[in-house]
Amino acid sequence: MRGRIKTSIMIDEDIWETFKVKASSKRGLKGVSRAVEEALEEELSEKVLTEALEKMCPGRPSDLEVKPIRPKIATSAGKVIRELREQVV
Repeated sequence: MRGRIKTSIMIDEDIWETFKVKASSKRGLKGVSRAVEEALEEELSEKVLTEALEKMCPGRPSDLEVKPIRPKIATSAGKVIRELREQVV
């Protein structure tokens, strides 16, 4: 994290008061800034994670679409699990 900045935002007064009361009851009045920072980090976590994964695996598509398919032959998940459990014993 780089340095800290002071900023101004426009937000609904009722929402802000509710948030401030909740955050300050847990962390004290100075903890409100940290609570806002944590909310922003949580909102951005998916973006940060996606960027990190793209750096780890360059050239791989990041938007994969997974489509369910039906098996071509009839299967029973219960039967398969039972067989696997019997193999372990």
